[in-house]
Amino acid sequence: MPRPLTSKERDLVAFILGQHSPLQGHFDLVEEMNDGEMGSLRFVGTADRRFGRCIGEAEFDDADGVLVSVALNADQHGELFELDLWKVDFSPLQKIAALTELRSPNGGRHGP
Repeated sequence: MPRPLTSKERDLVAFILGQHSPLQGHFDLVEEMNDGEMGSLRFVGTADRRFGRCIGEAEFDDADGVLVSVALNADQHGELFELDLWKVDFSPLQKIAALTELRSPNGGRHGP
């Protein structure tokens, strides 16, 4: 069932996109994906959408210290498609990190 993005999910998407303001518009609604509770989301859109390309990445350490890798994917039309979270040990996500704890995959931090 579709639901709005949480504030931490919004922060994560904005961090990856390099924006300093909350996302607005019709991509506010997401559906949780069947990924073993690692936290992946699919943005609600038309039924004929499919993966197009990865538009950005981030990473953070979960509450248990396990690395979480994040990819923000666009569909074939360039619209937000998936927020793909992958916990390297495949365990369920405990929490999305605060904005100050997010980092780019090369170890650097960016964002506000």
